[in-house]
Amino acid sequence: MGLSTWTVPAEGIGGLLKSRVEDFRVEESSKVPALDAKGRFTVARVTMTNWETNRYLRRLARGCGINKNRIFSSGLKDKRAITTQILVIDAPRRKVESVEIPDSTIEVLGRTHQKVAMGDHDGNRFTITVRGCCDISGKPIDAKEAMRRVHEIRSGLANSIGSDAFPNWIGPQRFGSTRPVTPEVGKAVIEGDFERAVDLYVGMKGTREGAESEAFRASWRNDRNPQKSLEIAPKRLGYESAMLEHLAKKPDDYVGAFKTLPNSLQLLMVHSIQSLAFNHALSQRIKSGLSLIEPVVGDLVAPLLSNGRIDVGKMAPVSPSNLERCRRNCKLGRLVITGTLPGRESSFAEREPGKHEEAGVKEAGLEGVDWVVKQIPRLTTSGTRRALSVPFRDISVEQAPDANSLFQRWEEGPIEGDRWHPDGASLRLRFTLPAGAYATVMMREIMRSPLDHY
Repeated sequence: MGLSTWTVPAEGIGGLLKSRVEDFRVEESSKVPALDAKGRFTVARVTMTNWETNRYLRRLARGCGINKNRIFSSGLKDKRAITTQILVIDAPRRKVESVEIPDSTIEVLGRTHQKVAMGDHDGNRFTITVRGCCDISGKPIDAKEAMRRVHEIRSGLANSIGSDAFPNWIGPQRFGSTRPVTPEVGKAVIEGDFERAVDLYVGMKGTREGAESEAFRASWRNDRNPQKSLEIAPKRLGYESAMLEHLAKKPDDYVGAFKTLPNSLQLLMVHSIQSLAFNHALSQRIKSGLSLIEPVVGDLVAPLLSNGRIDVGKMAPVSPSNLERCRRNCKLGRLVITGTLPGRESSFAEREPGKHEEAGVKEAGLEGVDWVVKQIPRLTTSGTRRALSVPFRDISVEQAPDANSLFQRWEEGPIEGDRWHPDGASLRLRFTLPAGAYATVMMREIMRSPLDHY
């Protein structure tokens, strides 16, 4: 996943995230679209508990009697979490108000003429509990020691990157922390190999998936018989089942099978291989000792907007003549250094920064890729840039109370390679991040646990 290095040497607090659904809360920070009683769309604030966003939207669309593409949101949220966000729904108010979906609440706010688009929100407010804090040896640590380490890491980040900021890695959930399948599928898609894309999505082996899922995936890998695999498909693997149902009806139509995935998830596959290249390049830069906040000649910098995003349309190359001005504006928080998310029209840095980006693309296996997806043209991506560092704000840390009904992994206890202890402290952290930044990456800086702990 490219998440292979640190900007601050520290031991971290270890621990596990999402030991129960209530331990991970996300509230979208966004403006409600302008309300107008004569508007075409219904605006709702929706809170979901343990719902994958695409599945929830499909269920909501069915309840409203509309196509899922007529529901608009500005972001996909974590599944194992309690999440709150604004939805704009192309359906009558009374229809939306009549929908009842388990483990969710729908608060209708009114009508509007405006849609929302992906990334339209300003950011997300997180409330996250990490449980089982311990040191590298696995020995539990108490809350006082854990909080000391959090503050030490925060100070280290301030010294190396700037006040309240961290490296803008793309987090493990983009790839699948226990089954990093999305970049592999994405690579197959941009190479036009949809048979491999489907094989990987259905059959790639993961960890901690459970016996039923493992048996289902092994069945597909070994026999590639859609009907046989469907007979043992776990109910929760609905996307995989939809692919195989399509193949059972239309053998060898792997493009059609792939297209049974929601459009947003299809695009996520392509975005994940771009993300892998970005992470590898960021890792290369950190290892080289180049700063993430002080540009050098060859860098590409972009204006930092008030909501923490960057204005990609106003990027500028750093040259000997503007170097000091760019450094001054970066220090003042007006500009940020960017890295590549490669695509058909990618812009790359030059000199040493450019070498790190080229190395990231090579390590992701993307040399010579033209990014044109002829079979599904909407998946062709032009590429963009992403800030190398990201600010966080309104952070607080406190001891969290113990809880009952924790998930099965907690009940089974740590195994070899884990870094958590049932007697370790629990901490609750609250902070706000810009849209597109990953809370799990922020927590990784603090915890230093293996990637499957997030």
